Amino acid sequence: MSSFRILPFLAAFVVLFGAVAAEAQYNDRNRRVPSTMEEVRWSFAPLVKRTAPAVVNVYAERLVERRSPFEGDPFFEQFFGGQFGSRRPRMESSLGSGVIVDRSGLIVTNNHVIGDADAIRVALADGSEYASTVVLRDERSDLAVLRIDAGKNLDFLDLANSDAVETGDLVLAIGNPFGVGQTITSGIVSALARTRVGVSDFGFFIQTDAAINPGNSGGALIDMSGRLIGINTAIFSRSGGSNGIGFAIPSNMVRAVIDQARGGADAFERPYLGASFDVVTPSIAESLGMRRPRGAIVTEVVRGGPAGRAGLRPGDVVLNIDGRKIEHPDALGYRLATAGPGKVVTLALLSRGRRVALDVRLERIPETVPPQSTLITGPNPLSGATVANISPRLLDRLRIRYRGDGVVVTDVQRGSPAARAGFRPGDILLRINRAEIDSVDKVIDVTASGGRSWSFEINRNGSRVRQFFRG
Repeated sequence: MSSFRILPFLAAFVVLFGAVAAEAQYNDRNRRVPSTMEEVRWSFAPLVKRTAPAVVNVYAERLVERRSPFEGDPFFEQFFGGQFGSRRPRMESSLGSGVIVDRSGLIVTNNHVIGDADAIRVALADGSEYASTVVLRDERSDLAVLRIDAGKNLDFLDLANSDAVETGDLVLAIGNPFGVGQTITSGIVSALARTRVGVSDFGFFIQTDAAINPGNSGGALIDMSGRLIGINTAIFSRSGGSNGIGFAIPSNMVRAVIDQARGGADAFERPYLGASFDVVTPSIAESLGMRRPRGAIVTEVVRGGPAGRAGLRPGDVVLNIDGRKIEHPDALGYRLATAGPGKVVTLALLSRGRRVALDVRLERIPETVPPQSTLITGPNPLSGATVANISPRLLDRLRIRYRGDGVVVTDVQRGSPAARAGFRPGDILLRINRAEIDSVDKVIDVTASGGRSWSFEINRNGSRVRQFFRG
């Protein structure tokens, strides 16, 4: 037999051997694509029947007052007896989805689904409805935990390890898009660790092309074993409909929130590292001798904090945490949040041109002084503002980057003198009428003294602002 006849057989053998090896690799991981027409005709129906009852509809209702455009008009109030000046309450409602994660009735949804609702109802797949209570909510991750008492054990979804999810994995999205009823869509994991999506402060999403539409928020993204790998939270769309780019919060973050809710917390507490980080730019990477920009560069280390005690220094670049690559500061924040307070983590660093490893014990964020949250009243421009003493814990909750003591505005009542004066939540009071402000008690004393002229010096988003008022 000539060599020309042998070559096709040899080529076929190589192709066959490669195909067998590839299939063996997939089988080892329990993942493979359909290879016969019989397998192509397989259905998701058994998986849907098993998992869909654990996905619920969440109805959030809020009572709002509608102001008449004639309110305050003396003509209409004189001739119509104040009818046009009355504030008419109206019920606003929103619809989203949720996932039962415990047979006792613990439910996870998006925080934006429930918003500032006065009442939240949950409808199960069988049509029964129950009032729910909010156990925990976290605006930064856009997650909330609800509880219902159905008087029976409920179907629920187990949480998968989202770190084991890979790009290309088949997934199903379950929710109630546009309020049409429970809907199942299929797709794949399009990408992992998506950051800077812009839908919340959370920056570590699973991206999927499974169709996600308004109403799917809070619904389930499941794997082919029927386990929850993410909570659907947002879509990338200019039209309001699915464009094949949806985002889900990974189940490991969901697990961290649920664990704290089961522990009795009403707000999710992130661990304290005592350091600030920024993005590694191409110019920074070049100056440090890095092949490409990645990681999180340390910009500040709090003296006496966990990072400082462990030896972390400004200029260090965190490349890995517990063996997981860090491409962006958002990824570092995600890894720290899912680790939780009390955990010892290992940071792999590029420090002064050398690769080093540091073990750091994460702590609870300290509360150096009681907040003493107080509503300011009386004839002064700050009336209607709620102020509190600054501590690292409060600053973290308010997502304010500030170093130092003082008093921060945490809330401003709508229509109050403080609102008309332009004060905003997050303003840090430095001086009032030349008096240095170092506590809530000082604010109370200064504003109680009254006066016709007022001067304020505040820190707003890192800039000093001066405001003057004359009565």
